[in-house]
Amino acid sequence: MTMKKISQRDPLLTCRTAICFGLACCFLFLGSPTNSLGDDHHSKKKSLDRRLIQKLRRNDVHAIDLGPTASTEMVELGQALFFDPILSGNRDTACSTCHFPSAGTGDQLSLGVGTGTTTPSKVSFFREKGEGRSFIPRNAPELFNKGSVLWESQFWDSRVATAYGSISSPAGEDLPLGLATPLAVQAMFPVTSGDEMRGSTADFLDPHKDNEIADPALDGDLPGIWNALMNRLEQIEGYADPVDGLFVKAYGEVPANLGFESAATALAAFESTAYSYDDSPFDEYLKGNRDAMTEAQKRGALLFYGKLQCSSCHSGTLLTDQKHYNLAIPQFGEGKDESGLDLGRYLVTGNEEDRFKFRVPGLRNVTHTAPYMHNGAYYNLADAIAHHLDPARSLMNYDADEQLIQGAELADTIIKERSVLRDLIKTADVKRKKIKPAEMSDLLEFMQALTAPNIEIRLESTIPSSVPSGLPIDHFGE
Repeated sequence: MTMKKISQRDPLLTCRTAICFGLACCFLFLGSPTNSLGDDHHSKKKSLDRRLIQKLRRNDVHAIDLGPTASTEMVELGQALFFDPILSGNRDTACSTCHFPSAGTGDQLSLGVGTGTTTPSKVSFFREKGEGRSFIPRNAPELFNKGSVLWESQFWDSRVATAYGSISSPAGEDLPLGLATPLAVQAMFPVTSGDEMRGSTADFLDPHKDNEIADPALDGDLPGIWNALMNRLEQIEGYADPVDGLFVKAYGEVPANLGFESAATALAAFESTAYSYDDSPFDEYLKGNRDAMTEAQKRGALLFYGKLQCSSCHSGTLLTDQKHYNLAIPQFGEGKDESGLDLGRYLVTGNEEDRFKFRVPGLRNVTHTAPYMHNGAYYNLADAIAHHLDPARSLMNYDADEQLIQGAELADTIIKERSVLRDLIKTADVKRKKIKPAEMSDLLEFMQALTAPNIEIRLESTIPSSVPSGLPIDHFGE
């Protein structure tokens, strides 16, 4: 098996020394004309930096710590598992299917297409939903910088979250010990979802699919599903060989002696290593390089942390407070209950005040993570921002055919009942704000500053040429 290596992280760059006040004074004593165009521009630039630095300090924004470094062997195991469809009941869906590198670690779809597809190994726009199958109810979130120790939750509704020194999850007491981070815990659950990876009773009964993972006897039995997956991996030499198997290299043990939590930990190690960057213009600015961002990007940052108050939710170093808000997002798809609605955080807490609330996403590399919102309601970043600025108007005027790549399939599912729309607007946590065209331009420029350099090449380099099961890996294109 040949796989591309994941490059090592660059060390933190040394902060540049700030221009000293005394140097400026020297120019004055030498008689430099203070009203020249050059000095005027320099003065405005310093004023811009001074105001932005003050905003960043007040908002407790610091250079990001990428988190603990995993061993090369652990990352290689995680890489293989991430791209291997063997983890799905029907052997047609990998973690990478919904988190494909060339799709910004998402899938570019509003609502994803999971197992039972008619186009296995295809991703994004080229992946088609099988007959009788359902779309995955929520948008596949991006994976950027999830290795940071600052992350306390996962999923749009934070059903995996750190609380009081332990990690809560839908598994309750069935969650195995030894899972150290919310990211590792999150990796335990897509494989148990019938729509995403596990498959259905019909798949189990189909002799051509050989899907023992979807056995109805395992319904509700999460440990049983995890054990069945480890039994599968035990049959594959590349994973289970007692000398050269990837599990032995990573853990010193073969799959037969390990639980699925060992696979989840490796998946988290790969994701946090491969998709964590700290060299975007914004990150470089936080390290002290005041020339890393353009003046337009700095003006946009001042709007973000000032007038528009974006940082009231997209706060701190992660650019998210990890809390939940109702943004009055249009509802569509099959929803999460019989009504066709997705009530978000309410489904976890049962608290009425949590209806329609979803967790704030981080914004690293946001220009590459379309579509936006918990259900991918907006494909254009400017439209997503515009919704934040006037949610009521945006909701009432929402046009699925214009906004959704999957409009032809999802337009008929848009919830249009006036009572639902009124409820969304009445309980929304964001209010109308005005913005000028020039300000929107600057804000979008700041969004560009959150993007790591050469990101397309770096993402593509994480895709292996093969996986231990020998199954075809996902690819982008027809």
